[in-house]
Amino acid sequence: MKAKKILFITQEINPYVPESQMSDIGRKLPQTIQEKGFEIRTFMPRWGNINERRNQLHEVIRLSGMNIIIDETDHPLIIKVASIQAARMQVYFIDNDDYFHKRTMLTDEEGTEYADNAERAIFYARGVLETVKKLRWSPDIIHCHGWMSSVVPLYLKTVYKDEPAFNNAKVVFSAYDEMPTLSPPENFTDCLNFRDANTEVFDKTNIDFSSPNSLGQLAVHFADGFVQVGQPTTLGDYAKECDIPLWQPTADEIDADQYAAFYQTVYGDNEE
Repeated sequence: MKAKKILFITQEINPYVPESQMSDIGRKLPQTIQEKGFEIRTFMPRWGNINERRNQLHEVIRLSGMNIIIDETDHPLIIKVASIQAARMQVYFIDNDDYFHKRTMLTDEEGTEYADNAERAIFYARGVLETVKKLRWSPDIIHCHGWMSSVVPLYLKTVYKDEPAFNNAKVVFSAYDEMPTLSPPENFTDCLNFRDANTEVFDKTNIDFSSPNSLGQLAVHFADGFVQVGQPTTLGDYAKECDIPLWQPTADEIDADQYAAFYQTVYGDNEE
C-alpha cells in the first residue's frame, strides 16, 4: 500500500507569516503534494503577528473548547481555520492566549527567545493531535516542520500509538536552520509527562533534556524519517546513530516528487 494521506504540522506558512525558507516550504509543499493526488490537512500555530481579519481566520466552535493540562495548569485550546484560495488549501490554526496571543515565533520583538518555547511546543503537539482525532481523519504520513512541531513524534509513538487515527501513521521531521538556543526549563520532562510519555520513556532515550538540542533530538529519536533542510547539523549525526532514514534536499526549489518518494520509503509496506 502507498501512503495517500499527508498531515502537515508546520511552524510557518506564507502568507500568514513573513517569507522565509520554512514558510515557503510550508506554503508550497502541501499544495504541490495535493496536486500529485494526495489528500492533505495542514496545521500551524496562530502566532500573534497574524492579522486575523486580513487573512479571514474564524474559530471552529465544534473543535474548540478543550483544556490541555501542562504541569498541572489548564490551557484552553482554540481552533481557527482559513483558506489559501490560490492553493485550494485549508489551514487549521492552534491558538491559546497564554502561548500565542500577542506573541510571535521563536523570539520577541527585541530578539529575546521566549523562556517557555518548549512548553509552547508541547501545547502545539497535543492541540494538533487532539484536533485531528476530532476530524475523524487518519493520515498515513505526518510531516512535522520546525522546532515547534518537535514534540509530535514522541506523543505519536507513546500516548497516541493505539488511537485509530494514528496507529498506522509514520512520522517525518524536518529541521531547519532556526532552532532554539536556550535550554528548556528545569521542569521540561514534568511538562512532557502525559500518559504513556513518562520518565521511563525519557530515560531510554539518553537525551540530555537540559540541552538546547533536546527538542531536535526528541523529534529525531521518535521519527520514522528525518529531513535536514539547509546546512547539515548534529541532528543528522544523531539520526544516523538512531538508524533513522535521513534525506537532505539539495535543490533550492521544492521537488514534490522527491518528497513523495521519501514518504513512500518511510511508509514502507503497511497493509490496508
